[in-house]
Amino acid sequence: MGAGEEWTGGVSGFEEMWRALAPVGRSGESGGYFRQPWTAAEGELRAWFAEQAAARGLTLETDGLGNAVAWWRPEGATGRHVLTGSHLDSVLDGGAFDGPLGVVSALAAVDLLRDRGHTPTRPIGIAVFVEEEGSRFGRACLGSRLVTGATTWAAARELRDRDGVRLDDALAAADLGPTGDDARWPSLTDDAHAFVELHVEQGRHLVDLGEPVGVASGIWPHGRYRLDVVGEANHAGTTRMEDRHDPMLTYAMTALAAAKQARLAGQRATFGRVEVTPNGTNAVPSRVTAWLDARADSEAALEALVADIARQATDRAGRDGTTLTLTAESVSAEVRFDPDLAARIAAGDDARADWPLLPTQAGHDAGILSAAGVPTAMLFVRNPTGISHSPAEHAETADCLAGVEALADTLARLTT
Repeated sequence: MGAGEEWTGGVSGFEEMWRALAPVGRSGESGGYFRQPWTAAEGELRAWFAEQAAARGLTLETDGLGNAVAWWRPEGATGRHVLTGSHLDSVLDGGAFDGPLGVVSALAAVDLLRDRGHTPTRPIGIAVFVEEEGSRFGRACLGSRLVTGATTWAAARELRDRDGVRLDDALAAADLGPTGDDARWPSLTDDAHAFVELHVEQGRHLVDLGEPVGVASGIWPHGRYRLDVVGEANHAGTTRMEDRHDPMLTYAMTALAAAKQARLAGQRATFGRVEVTPNGTNAVPSRVTAWLDARADSEAALEALVADIARQATDRAGRDGTTLTLTAESVSAEVRFDPDLAARIAAGDDARADWPLLPTQAGHDAGILSAAGVPTAMLFVRNPTGISHSPAEHAETADCLAGVEALADTLARLTT
């Protein structure tokens, strides 16, 4: 919908917006999405959000990174603001719902509140944070980390993507870039009364409970770790097996050990990205770099899991004649969402029973804002497949609309 078209409002508007977003960044082969930050597809999404804000008469504010907030500030709305929203970027070959569902639902919730005749006593801001997935520059929730000061611009600007492009150069190519040495947006968090993020559930809790909507209690601690294994390049045919210093063997054993340790501890460990040098079919590699994603139900359990994996990897490297370095690229502490806010959102009324409270193992911008001192909560919408970060990610329209209703109810409670 363009800025000059008349908005129909209500929950029907959700479906219109969802249809408009469906083709953007979609692969014709897999059906998955490639909406990496500061690319053409992500730029189209940012332009779409600006059009949606203009169509509703919302005031759009942006920063030099591409983070954006569309403000609903009717007369009489004063004091500390309430934020909602999510992100529009995706993982590589990702699903349609992770991120965009929260943005579209926030816009639809504001429409629904207007249809109900609700006038908020506080400003409501619909936020879109960039590079939430970390799919291009390897730092999850990078936009919200920079906004809150959890990551400094001096450190972030040096990050490089897989093609060697620096972050500051990528921003310049998109006609963006912080104007100084500080990328923070202090008023966004300092003046926030609350932040509520709606997200598709990335598991099967709500399916098992038979509920369309749930409320998050917290986020597991998690981290991304780079494993560098250096060996000796050699000929695949003429080099005897006992004479090799093969980093691929060290990596392979480490991946198996990580899976075993995570299963035994009831935690999560994943190697989802590997780079091999020189990457030749008929050559023993000289180097393998792999990235471990580790998650656990407590910070102590996460530290123990990573330590066990590192110990076994180091032992194997010694047997293989390789050297191994494990580097923590980003680690997020455990998040416990504001319990009073979560209880207030989950509490039923005459129309429904309580929404269930459930933890999540996935990281979100909500976790970064919570760590910055903002009272934060999350709503989840049922995912019948239980699959996420994949083209199979899904949510039924009826459940999405239930999520819009739940978000509108929450925003009304927070601004009455």
